[in-house]
Amino acid sequence: MSTPVIETDFPELPLLKRGKVRDLYDLDDCLLMVATDRISAFDVVMPNPIPDKGKILTQISLFWFEEMRPLVGNHVITAEVDEYPESCRPYADILRDRSMLVKKAEPLPVECVVRGYISGSGWKSYQQSGSICGISLPGGLVESEKLPEPIFTPSTKEEIGLHDINIDFDETVRRIGKQAAEQVKELSLTIYATGAQLAERRGIIIADTKFEFGYDGKDLILIDEVLTPDSSRFWPQATYRAGGAQKSYDKQYLRDYLLSIQWDKSPPAPALPEDVVHNTRRKYLEALTRLTGNEYAFA
Repeated sequence: MSTPVIETDFPELPLLKRGKVRDLYDLDDCLLMVATDRISAFDVVMPNPIPDKGKILTQISLFWFEEMRPLVGNHVITAEVDEYPESCRPYADILRDRSMLVKKAEPLPVECVVRGYISGSGWKSYQQSGSICGISLPGGLVESEKLPEPIFTPSTKEEIGLHDINIDFDETVRRIGKQAAEQVKELSLTIYATGAQLAERRGIIIADTKFEFGYDGKDLILIDEVLTPDSSRFWPQATYRAGGAQKSYDKQYLRDYLLSIQWDKSPPAPALPEDVVHNTRRKYLEALTRLTGNEYAFA
């Protein structure tokens, strides 16, 4: 287990932005994207890092970017630190396994959520209205039940500390245009179906997930992260039973802890006990090794 990276500080590189998890540096013709060990829940960054989490997320995303290449292009240029510009070399030890050079895409201002099972905010919406993001669903569904078919339920993309808001397809059209909305809907459903089938063969149910897309010139490409425990609900297939909450390989374990202590979901977030940090790391790492079939030096 390596020393956690809470925040990067590379004086020779221009910092463009710090997100909830990733630090972005502007290298003129491309971006350096570094996944730290920060973790957020309910759109608030926790004070405790999860050791190696940034490495785990990066390796999972790289696996999926490659798997999805036949379906859609992506923003990855390289994740080999030895191929980075000379200005990055002093930071090679920190960058290794947790970073990638990516294209400067223009991100769409929506998050493309796909749900194959009914859980989380989708379950709450269904209980209230029988629908999710304007999509009517059959009556009598129970929590965590598999939907008749996956549905596209986009959301807004808010700044750190603000909660993303679920929107319907018409609102998506208003925000990004009809052609782009239809394109990301089709791509999101196809990528989800492809990923869910592969994961299921490896003992993981991907209950739902969110994708981000951007324009590389005129081309729409997949950006940010793909099918990770940060952006998805991963459930062990062996213990899945519809009708309630599920065991998971994702941050739902952390959310459940925060709900159990009745945190009000407003900053500042409470400090996390050591066992919560340890168990979260273990769950993320198991997702990585199950999906890829590989062992990693940082494991």
